[in-house]
Amino acid sequence: MSLDGTVVLATQNVCKYYRRGSAREVRAVEGVSLSISAGSLTALTGPSGSGKTTLLALLGALERPSSGQVFFQGRDLGGFSDVALARVRRRLGFVFQDFSLIPGLTVWENITYPLIPRGISSSVRYHRAGELLARFGLGDKIHARPRELSGGEQQRVALARALAAQPEVLLADEPTSNLDPEAGRTVLTALQQLHAEGRTVVLSSHDPRVVGVANRFYELEGGRLKKSHS
Repeated sequence: MSLDGTVVLATQNVCKYYRRGSAREVRAVEGVSLSISAGSLTALTGPSGSGKTTLLALLGALERPSSGQVFFQGRDLGGFSDVALARVRRRLGFVFQDFSLIPGLTVWENITYPLIPRGISSSVRYHRAGELLARFGLGDKIHARPRELSGGEQQRVALARALAAQPEVLLADEPTSNLDPEAGRTVLTALQQLHAEGRTVVLSSHDPRVVGVANRFYELEGGRLKKSHS
């Protein structure tokens, strides 16, 4: 596959099957080809069960495809070892639908625990968490526990955690689905600001507001690409 130099992520005829070959086989993604340009805000849209989350996991090297190819900065990830894929994931930031915060840790510890294996000192991590929390209007929550936060606040903490390692691409799975309308607008505004600063953002969502903020979207249905628009 010939990739333009501005393309950071791409797939070619990628498929992901679960319980392959059995009577209960699920074809979560089938024959999808797409490209994500550096600096874009791209939305993967479609109803629940359309394959959005699985496709996002393939793009983020969280899953290996059953067939087809996934590219990161022009390199086919198919031949990468598990260790090499882990290195790729360290260059990406992930925001999960259920926030995935650790209840026993404070907000700043949740934001920066992925930095611990990199040997970054606690003082530097604390400072970085404070900067990110101030950015998202949560500076006074640095010592709070997740249970003390609203859903919108937890999602902003999850967003701060995804940015702590200064990733090249941010991937967010249904970032507004568990939030009330006001909190959802706040999170979308934060994602728009990140895009305006030049960061590459990829969202999976069935929230119609997401299409309004994205500069490119791919619509999925039944695991297949239904249409794309930019």
